[in-house]
Amino acid sequence: QVQLVESGGGLVQAGGSLRLSCAVSGRVFNAHAMGWFRQAPGGEREFVAAIAWSNAVTHTADSVKGRFTISRDRAKNTVYLQMDSLKPEDTAVYYCAATLARTWIVSDEYDYWGQGTQVTVSS
Repeated sequence: QVQLVESGGGLVQAGGSLRLSCAVSGRVFNAHAMGWFRQAPGGEREFVAAIAWSNAVTHTADSVKGRFTISRDRAKNTVYLQMDSLKPEDTAVYYCAATLARTWIVSDEYDYWGQGTQVTVSS
């Protein structure tokens, strides 16, 4: 079992920044990848970014590339999502998730999920 707890969401004006954190605990293996997904009201869950727990290789969705950065601190068992130049369309609930699959962009491949944290970007 892997437990994930997100924090850091909130209300921010367009152009602002937020950093989300995901505290990771439980049976985490080097083969795991940690991902961030988001879901806007009425929308589907969308891949944002993922990072390999072992070597920090990352993959970021084109929609946020250049604005969002995923990272991890193994000493703190934490995954981060730094979000800059936020836009109103970034408004969503952001979820942290863990997978052993090699396909990082598909939400169904993730076995463990956090409860989510709300990010609201005002115009």
